[in-house]
Amino acid sequence: MLEAIILTVITAATPLLLAAIGELVVERSGVLNLGVEGMMVMGAVAGFAITVSTGSPLLGIVAGLVAGLAVSLIFGFVTLTLVANQVASGLALTLFGLGLSGLLGEGFVGTPGIKLPSLSIPGLTDIPYVGRILFGQDILVYVSFALVLAVSWFLFRTRGGLVLRAVGDNHVSAHALGYKVIRVRYLAVMFGGACAGLGGAYLSIAYTPLWVENMTAGRGWIALALVVFSSWLPSRLVIGAYLFGAVTILQLHAQPLGLGVPSQFLSMLPYLATVVVLVAISGNRRATRFNTPACLGAPFVPDR
Repeated sequence: MLEAIILTVITAATPLLLAAIGELVVERSGVLNLGVEGMMVMGAVAGFAITVSTGSPLLGIVAGLVAGLAVSLIFGFVTLTLVANQVASGLALTLFGLGLSGLLGEGFVGTPGIKLPSLSIPGLTDIPYVGRILFGQDILVYVSFALVLAVSWFLFRTRGGLVLRAVGDNHVSAHALGYKVIRVRYLAVMFGGACAGLGGAYLSIAYTPLWVENMTAGRGWIALALVVFSSWLPSRLVIGAYLFGAVTILQLHAQPLGLGVPSQFLSMLPYLATVVVLVAISGNRRATRFNTPACLGAPFVPDR
């Protein structure tokens, strides 16, 4: 029973972690992209469509990544090149993604999906209690942890990460030192879009191998909240993603126990937890300001 719960938490947390680690890099560069939900749902429909059409979940993963990246380029062009308002553009991107994915995925509703297979390592996966948890996950679970480690190393151990954080903290000074602020932010936005697309593809290929309209169900917004919850630190992001993943699957295990709690209340728990966490964090201004990129959401127009 405990093993089944842990496995379910992992599958629920992985799309959140994938989307949130990408958005963390985006916000570290000083860009606020509220279109995570739209990029995720486009990754979900592209991943499912290519998987069903080709019979290959791996190609579906690539398609989801490319779809998220392509949609992020729209956001980047509008906000970085045309210098439009980032908040309004992000919200528009979410609405665009939800509408376009519903249109593109209409013919796939009700089509049986192909589930991304889990790894099976002889001698390790069969270890009692921990074998399936540590060595029997699908490849994207391990990719999510690898991304967290890679992003943490990049941000705090490399010159490129220092440049990205400098752009997010003071884009004027970074530009004066000769760094290409717009280029850095474009790359960050593209990385965030690719990660969001991966998170969406995970939903339609591994989490629940099917396509239904709006299947992301607000997970993009939870990913945005996770970035704030983690104080823009990759290591804390893992804790937050798995906490929210546990809350998400609580409804699946609470009903059979006969607790008498309305199913509607259990369904709203992840979003209620999001609001509570954001309120709690906003009350601690000192902790919030410590890692918040100073230029987050501020437009930049190079003077030369």
